[in-house]
Amino acid sequence: MTKKRIITIDGPSGAGKSTVARLLADSLGFQYLDTGALYRAVALYLRRYGVSEDVTGETLTRLLKGLDTGFSEGRVFINGEDVSEAIRTPEIGHYSSVFSARRPVREFLFAIQRAYPEKYDTVVEGRDMGTVVFPEAWMKFFLDASQQERARRRYLQLVQKGIVVTMEEALKDVQQRDERDSCRELAPLRQARDAVYIDTTSMGIEETIKKMLEFLIGNG
Repeated sequence: MTKKRIITIDGPSGAGKSTVARLLADSLGFQYLDTGALYRAVALYLRRYGVSEDVTGETLTRLLKGLDTGFSEGRVFINGEDVSEAIRTPEIGHYSSVFSARRPVREFLFAIQRAYPEKYDTVVEGRDMGTVVFPEAWMKFFLDASQQERARRRYLQLVQKGIVVTMEEALKDVQQRDERDSCRELAPLRQARDAVYIDTTSMGIEETIKKMLEFLIGNG
């Protein structure tokens, strides 16, 4: 069986990874794996049990045994329930960042993430796709942008969904996520040595994808 190609897109919150990954996958005829949505689904599941940030590893392991999560036709499910919209709140975004630093959560999702590209050429985005989950990926990108620009994008995204938030709150959220993701002991956010760095601060989605396609064509 021919080995499937994997393109990883890592970077901080608000760098445009999800939108770019989805559109890049469409343009290449690849599948798209939104790992952020998986972490959000876990966070929603745990919060429904009232789990707090200081939960023990033993409790996490026990609760996760009752969780079946994954994708189907672009939608995210928890034990058969479509939670694609429910996972997109600021609260769940916060807890997905918090719980993603916990070993039981990462180990639970690791197998799910690794199994997906066994069947499909895949574009996958997250925080440690190119460094930990798929270190042998065919092509790796690291998308970045200034904190102010990422906060602005986050603010507009939430407002469009009818969520009341201030620009200051959006910036604080981005800053806190950056600190958690970069300073955590387990699989911190960092650029893979063989990843292509792209600063999207002053770039639109189409321009970003065009630049990525140029690198992919050059890579054969």
